Amino acid sequence: MTELSRRKRIVVLGGYGVFGGKLAEALLRHEHLEVIVAGRSQKKAEDFCRRHGGTAAVLDRTAPDFAADLLTLRPFVTVDAAGPFQAYRQSTYAVAEAALAAGSHYLDLSDDAGFTSGITALDEQARLRGLTVFSGVSSVPALSSVAVEALRHEFSQVDLIESTILPGNRAPRGLSVIEAILTQSGKPVSVYRDGRWTKVIGWSGLSRRRIRPEGSSGLSKRWSSFIGAPDLTLFPRVYNARTVLFRAGLELSLLHLGLWALSWLVRLRLVRSLQAAAPLLRTVAGWFERFGSDRGGMEVRLAGLGKDGQPLAASWSLIAEAGDGPHIPAVPGAILCKHLVEGVVPAGARPSLGEFKLADVEEATAHLNVRTFAAKQAAPVLFQQALGSSTFKALPEEIRSLHTVFDRRQWTGEAMVTRGTSWLGQLLCRIVGFPPEADATPVKVTIDRQGDKEIWQRNFGGKTFRSVLSLSGAPGSGVVQERFGPTTFNIHLNLTGDALAYPVRSGKLFGIPLPRWLLPISETAETAPDGIFRFDVEISLPGLGRLVRYQGWLKPLQNNLTGNPTTTNTEKHCL
Repeated sequence: MTELSRRKRIVVLGGYGVFGGKLAEALLRHEHLEVIVAGRSQKKAEDFCRRHGGTAAVLDRTAPDFAADLLTLRPFVTVDAAGPFQAYRQSTYAVAEAALAAGSHYLDLSDDAGFTSGITALDEQARLRGLTVFSGVSSVPALSSVAVEALRHEFSQVDLIESTILPGNRAPRGLSVIEAILTQSGKPVSVYRDGRWTKVIGWSGLSRRRIRPEGSSGLSKRWSSFIGAPDLTLFPRVYNARTVLFRAGLELSLLHLGLWALSWLVRLRLVRSLQAAAPLLRTVAGWFERFGSDRGGMEVRLAGLGKDGQPLAASWSLIAEAGDGPHIPAVPGAILCKHLVEGVVPAGARPSLGEFKLADVEEATAHLNVRTFAAKQAAPVLFQQALGSSTFKALPEEIRSLHTVFDRRQWTGEAMVTRGTSWLGQLLCRIVGFPPEADATPVKVTIDRQGDKEIWQRNFGGKTFRSVLSLSGAPGSGVVQERFGPTTFNIHLNLTGDALAYPVRSGKLFGIPLPRWLLPISETAETAPDGIFRFDVEISLPGLGRLVRYQGWLKPLQNNLTGNPTTTNTEKHCL
């Protein structure tokens, strides 16, 4: 940093709290900065300063004379690390406006989507004063967006951005942190998925995740669930991603799954919210504090098409050891304060998206027990694994596109359905859930990827049936398995000309092999002769003849960024 003629004053509101305190500690490492540790409690501020340094001050953002009190401190940068930002209902940006009135730059550690995205309301005011206002200067979206910026240039198309934060069990558990989690648990959270706004349930979507770079030790598998974050609102438009997801988890399975179970009380509308249980659950969590570890991690993963048009995945991960995870939310604030002092940050008010580099993160965490990793690897989708990369690449573009699924794809179109005439065949169709006969019926196909499997749901005019596809043979053998309830079939995919065929070669019922005379005959082909995905599926049984035939066309559901999604606040993302 350049030598300055005088020290720059940084006022940290909530500077003796968990995350504000970590930021104050980071800033106090620089002798050219004067750090004011501020909050409503003089005693807590003085105790912090006795241990770590800095100057104590009393500031209450809710007091009528807050703006005047801040002005007397003459800050160069004002940092709001107090929150909780979802509670700033009236005078939402009062702290930021007071900072601007005092001639100060402003940062906050908000991880509330609405608060962070709405900070642009102060843009004109900040520009007129030549000052900078940043919101979301925390693990998300400030740090996660920097990782996206570093990785996205590897792609010609980004289909998925998914971030995951898995803190250690010994990370601090402030009451406001627990309340923020509980306000979301069991309630809808807006996400942009496959090009459209939809809802997921807070603390749903159970998935085991491991943050462990290739060839390196890392975190063991931990449970994770969907939760809200500013990334969900901001990333779809900024990075033109088809899907943006955010996950968080608790290290101990008992605690994570216990909260998942409690969330069903909200989902079933037995209680309105779990927020009132925060003090009790904080006490319960404290009983288990000595279990687990002080190791946490964060991962930002992108998936899509590489420069060669083939499926690709890239990730950036961070692992914090020895209890240093709670320092991570403070890292972006320390970096941006440094840049503001250097005078290299443009004026204006905006969410903190891509405002620094990963190299800045390396420098800012050099004194911590923190390791970071970046990786890039081919990410073959299910049908690419089955067919082999060369055959998959030879598929017509429309067929290849339908089978390129990183999270969810939805297609819509129209079909003609013809049923067989035998009564037994009609009964079997009804049991499986095949659609009724129709000259023209609307079709919607939803493909969800879950690990190595794809879940296909086909909706024909309101009548749905579901199957699960997975790799069955060796990669490149063309063999996939499709499961309909208790029945499974091995399908030998093959490309004939420009058509992808699906012949059935073997099957099982409740795990018992089916004899040839009970094995369905599948005459299925996918084509795209006119640049439109077309399907022709006919299923027959020996001795019964045709069960059902459906043929038609599909087009991908178009992206739609309109609307004003709202997401509730998530927990402060310490590791």
